[in-house]
Amino acid sequence: MEPYLLQNEELKELVFKIPGWEINNKQIQREFKFLNFVEAFSFMTKIALICEKYNHHPNWENVYSKVIIRLSTHDLGGITNLDQTLASEINKVFDQ
Repeated sequence: MEPYLLQNEELKELVFKIPGWEINNKQIQREFKFLNFVEAFSFMTKIALICEKYNHHPNWENVYSKVIIRLSTHDLGGITNLDQTLASEINKVFDQ
Protein backbone atom coordinates (compact mmCIF):
# COMPACT_ATOMS: atom_id res chain seq x y z
CA MET A 1 0.00 0.00 0.00
CA GLU A 2 1.44 3.32 -1.06
CA PRO A 3 0.62 5.93 1.62
CA TYR A 4 -0.70 9.36 0.69
CA LEU A 5 -1.75 12.29 2.86
CA LEU A 6 -5.47 12.59 3.44
CA GLN A 7 -6.99 15.85 2.26
CA ASN A 8 -9.37 18.04 4.30
CA GLU A 9 -12.58 16.36 3.08
CA GLU A 10 -11.12 12.90 3.76
CA LEU A 11 -10.04 14.00 7.23
CA LYS A 12 -13.57 15.23 8.00
CA GLU A 13 -14.95 11.79 7.06
CA LEU A 14 -12.56 9.96 9.38
CA VAL A 15 -14.81 10.33 12.44
CA PHE A 16 -17.42 8.24 10.63
CA LYS A 17 -15.02 5.72 9.11
CA ILE A 18 -13.02 5.00 12.27
CA PRO A 19 -15.28 5.53 15.29
CA GLY A 20 -13.60 6.46 18.55
CA TRP A 21 -10.56 8.10 16.94
CA GLU A 22 -9.83 11.81 17.18
CA ILE A 23 -7.71 14.06 15.02
CA ASN A 24 -5.09 15.74 17.17
CA ASN A 25 -2.22 17.78 15.70
CA LYS A 26 -1.54 15.88 12.44
CA GLN A 27 -2.21 12.51 14.02
CA ILE A 28 -5.15 10.37 14.99
CA GLN A 29 -5.46 8.94 18.45
CA ARG A 30 -7.69 6.77 20.54
CA GLU A 31 -7.72 5.62 24.15
CA PHE A 32 -8.66 2.01 24.91
CA LYS A 33 -9.65 0.83 28.40
CA PHE A 34 -9.52 -2.74 29.68
CA LEU A 35 -10.26 -4.55 32.92
CA ASN A 36 -6.61 -5.09 33.82
CA PHE A 37 -3.01 -5.01 32.64
CA VAL A 38 -3.07 -8.50 31.12
CA GLU A 39 -5.99 -7.61 28.84
CA ALA A 40 -4.32 -4.35 27.81
CA PHE A 41 -1.01 -6.06 27.07
CA SER A 42 -2.74 -8.85 25.15
CA PHE A 43 -4.44 -6.21 22.97
CA MET A 44 -1.10 -4.50 22.35
CA THR A 45 0.45 -7.81 21.30
CA LYS A 46 -2.30 -8.41 18.74
CA ILE A 47 -1.90 -4.88 17.42
CA ALA A 48 1.88 -5.26 17.17
CA LEU A 49 1.43 -8.16 14.74
CA ILE A 50 -0.93 -6.11 12.56
CA CYS A 51 1.53 -3.20 12.59
CA GLU A 52 4.27 -5.50 11.37
CA LYS A 53 2.03 -6.68 8.51
CA TYR A 54 1.71 -3.07 7.32
CA ASN A 55 5.24 -2.07 8.37
CA HIS A 56 3.62 0.90 10.08
CA HIS A 57 4.13 1.38 13.80
CA PRO A 58 2.21 3.53 16.28
CA ASN A 59 3.26 5.80 19.05
CA TRP A 60 1.57 4.26 22.02
CA GLU A 61 1.59 4.12 25.76
CA ASN A 62 0.23 1.75 28.35
CA VAL A 63 -0.57 2.46 31.96
CA TYR A 64 -2.07 -0.55 33.71
CA SER A 65 -5.44 -1.07 31.97
CA LYS A 66 -5.27 1.85 29.54
CA VAL A 67 -3.67 1.95 26.08
CA ILE A 68 -3.36 5.17 24.07
CA ILE A 69 -2.49 4.81 20.40
CA ARG A 70 -1.39 7.67 18.15
CA LEU A 71 -1.00 7.19 14.40
CA SER A 72 0.74 9.44 11.91
CA THR A 73 2.93 8.89 8.89
CA HIS A 74 6.01 10.85 9.89
CA ASP A 75 7.68 10.52 6.46
CA LEU A 76 4.77 12.39 4.87
CA GLY A 77 4.13 14.76 7.76
CA GLY A 78 0.57 13.90 8.66
CA ILE A 79 -2.38 11.51 8.52
CA THR A 80 -2.45 9.10 5.60
CA ASN A 81 -4.59 6.34 4.16
CA LEU A 82 -2.25 3.91 5.93
CA ASP A 83 -3.09 5.45 9.32
CA GLN A 84 -6.78 5.14 8.49
CA THR A 85 -6.38 1.48 7.48
CA LEU A 86 -4.42 0.63 10.61
CA ALA A 87 -6.95 2.42 12.85
CA SER A 88 -9.74 0.42 11.23
CA GLU A 89 -7.86 -2.84 11.85
CA ILE A 90 -7.25 -1.82 15.47
CA ASN A 91 -10.96 -1.11 15.95
CA LYS A 92 -11.81 -4.59 14.63
CA VAL A 93 -9.50 -6.22 17.20
CA PHE A 94 -10.92 -4.10 20.03
CA ASP A 95 -14.52 -4.86 19.04
CA GLN A 96 -13.97 -8.65 19.10
